[in-house]
Amino acid sequence: MFKYIDRIPVFPLAVVAIFMLLAPFKPEPHLLEKSRMLLSGELSRPIDIFDLFWHGFWMVLLVLRLARLKKSADKK
Repeated sequence: MFKYIDRIPVFPLAVVAIFMLLAPFKPEPHLLEKSRMLLSGELSRPIDIFDLFWHGFWMVLLVLRLARLKKSADKK
């Protein structure tokens, strides 16, 4: 599984992750809205759960990629 993550170029992934983190720009980013819903216990509709997953997935993938990059750099 990690061999696929290691093949993802960091810069394009970072651009997509930041874009998805902030999208849509108005009225407020979905990730912020869905996180508030999760913390208040209102996150129950499947579309809202999917939105939280979809907008957060890219940032999690970026963090994994950067961690793998750092790990491989530490080995050298």
